[in-house]
Amino acid sequence: MIISTTSTLDGKPISEYVGVVSGEAVLGANIFRDFFASIRDIVGGRAASYEKVLKGARDASLEDMTAEACALGADAIIGVDIDYESVGKNGSMLMVTSSGTAVKFA
Repeated sequence: MIISTTSTLDGKPISEYVGVVSGEAVLGANIFRDFFASIRDIVGGRAASYEKVLKGARDASLEDMTAEACALGADAIIGVDIDYESVGKNGSMLMVTSSGTAVKFA
């Protein structure tokens, strides 16, 4: 499955727009990871544990979106947008959503 943020793909004429597809991932934050990330914020540096969580949530969201497109018989997803939000009490959870247009090639 080709996934692209662009609205067209070079050399791939689109024959059909199948529809909008999306994927979501909501992950809870871990209290120990939060504690060490707050220390990292004070002393500087990258919060590797949060980066790993963000990547995992993004990957899960894209996988869900791709599965939906495959079920529709699509060849690709174009115009993909990925959004990140904190949700829940005091922003205790991370939500990642991805959406795009499933298409078929000629």
